[in-house]
Amino acid sequence: MGDRERLHDLRQKAHDAGIEGNSKMTEDQLRDALRRVGRGADPQLAKQQAKR
Repeated sequence: MGDRERLHDLRQKAHDAGIEGNSKMTEDQLRDALRRVGRGADPQLAKQQAKR
């Protein structure tokens, strides 16, 4: 899978997990936010923490 496809897939997973407005997040930020949501964090809080 290409980088572009992988990033698109991560963005879709983030959207499905409730992390809205993720278009400017990097791949690492998306992975971090998804990991936090997987552990039970609030999606928007996970997004904010991942962007730090």
